Amino acid sequence: MTRFLLSHNLQVVSDNLKGLNSAELAAGLVAHLSTDVRVQAVSHPHWLVQVEADLLPVDLANAVLLAWRQLRCSAGATDHDCQLLALGGRKDDQGASGALLQQSDWGVDVVETLNTAAFLQSINWDLLKQGRAPDGVFELQG
Repeated sequence: MTRFLLSHNLQVVSDNLKGLNSAELAAGLVAHLSTDVRVQAVSHPHWLVQVEADLLPVDLANAVLLAWRQLRCSAGATDHDCQLLALGGRKDDQGASGALLQQSDWGVDVVETLNTAAFLQSINWDLLKQGRAPDGVFELQG
């Protein structure tokens, strides 16, 4: 079982791309993901949605990106309005008591940007993923 906690990083100012609250995002993902994927809105200042499935992390991330793109297109956005990026990191240490993100969960930041390369450079992504297990981090574009 793979468990993601999703956050949203909207880097684009556009009438076609509005910020999403947890309920809107959860409903939109449910509408575009297979029924084998469980989606739940969460009440947290950073994490918006919990997604669970019996899929490998990279497969679940690809499914989420595809569903996210379909959600945006169904609201009138086009592929040219932004580039999608999913940056995931597995929590390998013990989570704090009561914290939403626990050991073996994945924190996944879904970024909507005009330029993925520039965004990754701006957050110093290469340095951020150093020291992490190769199977404990991913970067996918969709």
